[in-house]
Amino acid sequence: MTIVRQKPLKTLVQPSETLPETQNEAERMRDVLLLIQNLINSEEATVKLILDCLYDVGSVNLINQKIRLRPLNRVMKLIARMSKPVFRVLAFDWFKKNCPKLITDWLHLQITFKGLQNIPQEIAQEIAIEAEQLQPYSLSQTESLSLEIKHLRYQVRWLTGISIVAIACLGITLTYLN
Repeated sequence: MTIVRQKPLKTLVQPSETLPETQNEAERMRDVLLLIQNLINSEEATVKLILDCLYDVGSVNLINQKIRLRPLNRVMKLIARMSKPVFRVLAFDWFKKNCPKLITDWLHLQITFKGLQNIPQEIAQEIAIEAEQLQPYSLSQTESLSLEIKHLRYQVRWLTGISIVAIACLGITLTYLN
């Protein structure tokens, strides 16, 4: 479902006084990004320990939530412990690539103090009008969507199981080869 605006948004023209402030803000946020990258590089061991802790807690919680059978639950926890070194390498590379930017963007969002209260009244009224025009699904559409969701959840469970078994086999093979 797409929402089409009836009138275009007004572009805001920045006065020449705020232009240096904007440039200074962008430069300072680049400094924050570089500092966070430097922090991650210098505290690599700490980041890896944090990721290990998150993996330990998250994997156990995910397995307990998704797998109810007791014997299979224990096997999956063993597999999760064995796959931890692979996770550590992949997670640290992902963390190093993505998290400095994510953290910087989040911090910038926090210090701009912009939220829904700063939306101009015209835009807020447009959003309210467009939200009122949305119609709820009919009963037959709701039932078909519910069946589709159940089918997709079933497929996700199968894919999760297959992925875990594949990762376990990979971990066992790598352990055996070493």
